[in-house]
Amino acid sequence: MQNKVYVLDTNVLLEDPEVIYRFEQACLGIPITVLEELDRLKVESTGRGANARLITRMLDALRDKGSLKDGVTLENGGRVQILFADDCAQKSQLSLNVADNKILMNAICLKEQGSDVVFVSKDINARVKADAIGIPSQDYLRGLVEKDNYYRGWQEIGVASEVIHHMKPEQLDELVSQYQFNVNEFVLLHSHGNHNNQKLLRYHGGGQFTEVKVPSVKWPITSKNIHQTMALDLLFDDDIKMVTLTGPAGTGKTFLTLLAGLYKVLMTGDYAKMMVTRSVVPLGNDIGYLPGDIQEKLHGWMQPIYDNVDMITNTIAQMRNFVGQGYFEEDEYNSRGKGQRRGGGNGRRMHRPSRKENYYNQAREFRSLDDLVEQRKMSLEAITYMRGRSIPNQFILIDEVQNLTPHEVKTLLSRVGEGTKIVLCGDPYQIDVPYLDFSTNGLIVATDRFKGQSLFGTVFMPKSERSELSRLVQELL
Repeated sequence: MQNKVYVLDTNVLLEDPEVIYRFEQACLGIPITVLEELDRLKVESTGRGANARLITRMLDALRDKGSLKDGVTLENGGRVQILFADDCAQKSQLSLNVADNKILMNAICLKEQGSDVVFVSKDINARVKADAIGIPSQDYLRGLVEKDNYYRGWQEIGVASEVIHHMKPEQLDELVSQYQFNVNEFVLLHSHGNHNNQKLLRYHGGGQFTEVKVPSVKWPITSKNIHQTMALDLLFDDDIKMVTLTGPAGTGKTFLTLLAGLYKVLMTGDYAKMMVTRSVVPLGNDIGYLPGDIQEKLHGWMQPIYDNVDMITNTIAQMRNFVGQGYFEEDEYNSRGKGQRRGGGNGRRMHRPSRKENYYNQAREFRSLDDLVEQRKMSLEAITYMRGRSIPNQFILIDEVQNLTPHEVKTLLSRVGEGTKIVLCGDPYQIDVPYLDFSTNGLIVATDRFKGQSLFGTVFMPKSERSELSRLVQELL
């Protein structure tokens, strides 16, 4: 065995099955205990289970090149070997009833044999243990995004007040020369000393900007702050095929996505259906043990989706009542005051529906999320059942993505078919999965990898609009 050996913990292989090819010119040791843990996990119908099966197949393929016990040399100059704890296990004070201790025992044995050993793990406690027994340890940092420098999707720049009101092309050229912008990044200009005097632009590359306004929709819902305006601009742009919305609870990530998706399905017909799914971590990664059919199983976990859709449908229902009571003024399609007379010339005017009436009448048939599901305009899906599918012409919302690994997000994104738009939402400050943190979760990593792509846009939404209490919770707790 080569003198320097990286001993891999199970969680490293589960996060990135390709890890065995990442360490060029290095020897990777995989303890037999890790294989046993992978064997136990491979039956799961989760991303973790899929990764366990994948790495097992990759190791099986290596057997054709040699003995894994003695070590198999890879094309990149690296080497993979299965490790067994020898007699030194009897000398250890670590309890061998704990899997982590068995894995660390392999590192101890290698060190006693004269190897330069490094233990690689996503588990902080395991790394601390390794240090305590004299084994150097490190985190697996592939895909790490620095917390202080991650891509937010917008920049705020102070300029002279006259620039806000009378912006000239040469001033935009000056912005491009002074700052670095990614395609579809927003630029919030405000005058020095007065942040309320502002203008919002979106960069399209090649020195080209467009001014951003709240999208003109016929439903009576709009943005409550400038970051929601940014989000709506991306959500209503069909040229943007992938959107990530990040930020704390109550900022409107899920609500605005549902609003845009339903509008695009029901009112403009740009998509055949809206699909909604969420990470199921609080359910133990599986929903099979819950009673009922798939929709009944999902109902409780999808309650936030029901709440948001109810808010949208209730607002539209109120506007339908206004239409019925004649509260809408006539628009350009019915503003001449000359309705069509009925045949017979009796002088009675035939009512010509205004455009606003037509929009709300189109939405008359749905009053709840269940109505939308029944009419096949919306579906609630378990995230564990999306693998292997191809999903064309749909508007997809995946919520709580901060609880997914980068590999799981990659798997979901690869399901997107022709004509589909996908939106990933989540709060990277609230992660419920061991071994994932702000810098390594799938939401932040995907955002960082896709920045600058013409079909991608993102917005970090910092301001909670749920309530004053919700805002204070984010600030104080």
